[in-house]
Amino acid sequence: MDKQGNSYTFIYATVMVVVVAALLAFVSQVLKPTQNKNEEVAKKIEILRSVNIESTAKDAEAKYEQYIGANAYILNYEGQKQEGNAFAVDLSKELKKEASQRAYPIYECTLDGGVKKFIIPVRGKGLWGPIWGFVALNDDKATIFGATFGHKGETPGLGAEIDKEKFQAPFRGKSIFNKDNALVSIQVIKTGASVNPDHEVDAISGGTITSKGVESMLKDCFAGYEKFLKN
Repeated sequence: MDKQGNSYTFIYATVMVVVVAALLAFVSQVLKPTQNKNEEVAKKIEILRSVNIESTAKDAEAKYEQYIGANAYILNYEGQKQEGNAFAVDLSKELKKEASQRAYPIYECTLDGGVKKFIIPVRGKGLWGPIWGFVALNDDKATIFGATFGHKGETPGLGAEIDKEKFQAPFRGKSIFNKDNALVSIQVIKTGASVNPDHEVDAISGGTITSKGVESMLKDCFAGYEKFLKN
C-alpha cells in the first residue's frame, strides 16, 4: 500500500483510534473498582464530618463502622423503614421521582456516651451544577447538630464557599420546626436581615443563587423525612 496515499492515512488513523479507545476502555474497567472504593470512602468522610468526627482515607471506614455501622436504613414517605442498602441509594435518581415514591436513606449515629444523631443526606441544584451535603439532627429530630455541603462547580470565592466551615458552622443549633411543630426548614437570607434567628443563617455575599439553592435543597429534602421526624 502506498504510505503516501489518502487510503493509508485513513486506515492508519482509524486503527489508532480503535486501539486507543480499547486501551482507555480497558483501563477504565480496571480502575473502576478503585474509583468506586474511593467514592465510598469520601462519602463516609463527609457523613462523619456532619457529626464533627474528623477522619481520613485510612480510618474513615473503621470510624464509620464504630459510630454508624449497620444503623443505616431506608425510609418511605410515610416514615416507615424499608428493605435495602441506604448507602447505595442514588439521590440524583431519587429526586427525579415523585416525593411519595422516593427512597429516603438515613444514618443513625451513636456518639461516645450513647448520644444519638440522625444524619440526612441532601441534594439539590446550585448555580452551575449539583450541590449536596449531610445534615445531622440531634435526638430531638429537630435541632441541627452539624452540616456539611459540597458542590461540583460553583464559582470560587462565591458560591463555592458552601463547602467552607464559615458557611456551615451557623447551621448548628438551628431548628427545622417552629413552635407549632410545623416544618419550616432553614432559610438562607441576606446578612443582617434575620427575623427568625432560630431558623435562619446568613447567605454568602455574592453567592445568592447558590445560597438559595442550599435553602431549596434543605426544604425539599427535609419534607420527605417529616413524618419520620415527627414520629
